[in-house]
Amino acid sequence: MSRKSNSISDLLLQAPWWVSVVTAATVYIVMGVIIPAIETDNQFTNMILNAVAVPAPIFSFFFLLLAPFAFFNTRRKAKLLDQQTNLNSIRQLHWKNFEELVAEAYRRLGYQVTEGELGPDGGIDIELRKDGELLLVQCKQWKARKVGVSIIREMYGVLTASNANEIIIICSGRFTQEAYSFALDKPMTLMDGYKLSALIQDVQSSPALSNEKQALCPRCRNALVERVAKRGPNSGNAFLGCSSFPKCRYTE
Repeated sequence: MSRKSNSISDLLLQAPWWVSVVTAATVYIVMGVIIPAIETDNQFTNMILNAVAVPAPIFSFFFLLLAPFAFFNTRRKAKLLDQQTNLNSIRQLHWKNFEELVAEAYRRLGYQVTEGELGPDGGIDIELRKDGELLLVQCKQWKARKVGVSIIREMYGVLTASNANEIIIICSGRFTQEAYSFALDKPMTLMDGYKLSALIQDVQSSPALSNEKQALCPRCRNALVERVAKRGPNSGNAFLGCSSFPKCRYTE
């Protein structure tokens, strides 16, 4: 996916509309009133300080202009979340909309959300802050692939190189059993499509998303995970197998 920009205009477009209004007012007061009122013993410096007031209305108008765009952007993201009806509708989203959906869900849970590729390798899509803790989120909108252990190892490396408390990897499909095993004793949360759909349903204004549950093994009631046959006549084909394999060998 493409690299995102985190310029001040991008950050203001992600923030509530009133932040742009406050920023515009602050810029005008600082540039148009406070800085020109500063007096020094140097006449040339005083001229420069007074000149700062000239572009103040232009800068202020620029930030004020972002307010309606931020307002409609906020409404669009809220509508995006509330319109999801099932896991399939989530899986059909473009990767950018998928990230916006996840960000909006956590925003409704009371987190301070920063969107954008923030990791050293561009691998972190969202930062969450709440109660003094920092959580990193990586979104994987893969329709034809499962998230394997190599991605989980990579994200763990990003986590250990940061000052974050936890990393959350979210996908619209499933994780392999190897991925779950690697993350088991680490500050990592793996959220598959079923858990994500449950989260979306919990935060929707008027729940429209059907309550889909992850398929469970009928023998031992552990989760079924998608695997690919490596041998035999079905080699290369996907199938569901019990996550407790080899203790339970149920497949379908």
